[in-house]
Amino acid sequence: MAAEAVADGGLGLEHAVALLGAGVVAAPIFLRLGLGSVLGYLAAGLVIGPYGLHVINDPEAILHVAELGVVMFLFLIGLEMRPAKLWALRRDIFGLGLAHVLACGAILTAIGMLWGLSWQTALVAGLGFALSSTAVIMKMLEDVGESATPAGQRSVAILLFEDLSIVPLLALVAVLASFAGGPAHTAQPWWQSAGFAIVSIAAVFALGRWALNPLFSLLARTGAREVMTAAALLVVLGAALFMEWGGLSMAMGAFLAGVLLSESSFRHQLEADVEPFRGLLLGLFFMSVGMSLNMTVVLGDWRVIVLGVFVFMAAQGLAVYGVARAFKADHVEALQRAAHFAQGGEFAFVLYASALAVGVIDHRIASIMTAIVIFSMALAPLVAITQRRFAPKPTVSMDGVEEAHDLNGRVLFIGFGRFAQVVSQSLLARGVDISLIETDVEMIQVAANFGFKVYYGDGTRLDVLRASGAGTAEAVLICVDKPETTDRVVALVKSEFPHAKIFARSFDRGHSMRLVKAGVDYQVRELFESSLTFSGAVLRELGFSDFEIAETIEDVRERDAERFELQLAGGIAAGRGLWRNNTQTPEPTPFTVPRQEGRALNKEAEDIIGEAEEA
Repeated sequence: MAAEAVADGGLGLEHAVALLGAGVVAAPIFLRLGLGSVLGYLAAGLVIGPYGLHVINDPEAILHVAELGVVMFLFLIGLEMRPAKLWALRRDIFGLGLAHVLACGAILTAIGMLWGLSWQTALVAGLGFALSSTAVIMKMLEDVGESATPAGQRSVAILLFEDLSIVPLLALVAVLASFAGGPAHTAQPWWQSAGFAIVSIAAVFALGRWALNPLFSLLARTGAREVMTAAALLVVLGAALFMEWGGLSMAMGAFLAGVLLSESSFRHQLEADVEPFRGLLLGLFFMSVGMSLNMTVVLGDWRVIVLGVFVFMAAQGLAVYGVARAFKADHVEALQRAAHFAQGGEFAFVLYASALAVGVIDHRIASIMTAIVIFSMALAPLVAITQRRFAPKPTVSMDGVEEAHDLNGRVLFIGFGRFAQVVSQSLLARGVDISLIETDVEMIQVAANFGFKVYYGDGTRLDVLRASGAGTAEAVLICVDKPETTDRVVALVKSEFPHAKIFARSFDRGHSMRLVKAGVDYQVRELFESSLTFSGAVLRELGFSDFEIAETIEDVRERDAERFELQLAGGIAAGRGLWRNNTQTPEPTPFTVPRQEGRALNKEAEDIIGEAEEA
């Protein structure tokens, strides 16, 4: 059976095992090397494809299935993009997105004509490359956690416009076919394509608005989880198929379905159901792209392809940077966007295949441009990693921010985040004069809105400590959130200003041990007291009295202090017997009595205390 599947060009079980094995091996290796999972999947596809080990000889069959990964990816993006949020991006989509595609298409078309291509061929080649890969860019944004940032949202807006652009570009190919003498008469009129697209969008919107919530409510009452999963996949794939019938991209249909369901009460369940399929199929998509690289064409025209990859990526990067700056993006954001979008994408394959079918481009040019697009998609993660590594740090305006100079407060705060802000209230309530320094300019500016005068200063520098008044301060409060920074400041203050009392915010237990050994006068773990307060509130809601709660919390505090002393002497593993857990029998304590008895004893104790106070 498997042999017949191979002979027929189909896919057997061994091919599925090869695909999964290649992805499981390649992706972690490339992630470990800091190159990103996308490049790992592309490399895995190249290795097991028809131009590598010949494990799989029909990448097109896999690509058709793997495109569903991009579809589900766009669906999940849509779930995070509520209609109001999407409406807020309309100017970026149709303003920034349009300018982006036109600028990239124009400069790449000009390069193609200078290369000796006809203007029709150059236009198709340039516009195809201008449609950057949604899958690659969104994966890169997701990997670095920038998909939800303002800059990331502008990138999403551009990608949405590029997805919308595939319809008019396919219509443009049909028009260009008439100039090239191709069979343009077989294509639909542009107005008919546009009409089908509008009807498809309206139908998906209507179904999502009035049918999906009742459907999922009905299915939820059945209690069958697998039916809900099947329904989620039906919504995604059904919307994608409907949009494809209307002449739009499947990815756009899935995105619209996600937007329509973004305010549904079933949104989180849908996301959980679709996510595993999305990750698996998206990896499969990248591997199929790697398999599609025609090494025969690459070897035959390698000089043209290498030059084309370099020139097209550089030209597109410059165009993207220019458009970004024209739309008021700062230098760092413009550089980052140029690094992400300096590549072709999966829509180029669709456009080139359509142009080849109607005679706008010949087979050799289509193969060369496809290879250029694939290489650009493979290089894009490397370009983005290089850009992040060597890009200049974003500059922050220092307007209204003063550097520390000749401060003389009784207490010096180093760091003024949330922790320090709360600490300051008690001191200010007693009229204690404080000096505040911080390295986060935005935090300084925000604090100024609440009436605080915070100076810019790095507490790890001795000259800044002197300028901040550490030489005269009675106490230095180290309230930063990085343990290594705290350790550095403690060492400097102990060495240069031994008269000052040192109070330090500790990150965790091990950090507290280091601080005690370094000689601080007081340290507190940042979450310890708040955790005790939190547990006290839980006990109160469970019906325990205030007396029981106070006794319990005091016992926890005493045990913790005793364990800490043992750890200082014997290491972090010491004092384990004092740490309660849910797998051992707890040690008896004075208050371990039945709850009702405990309440009676507590009431009796309260009465005795009351009588003593009256006496």
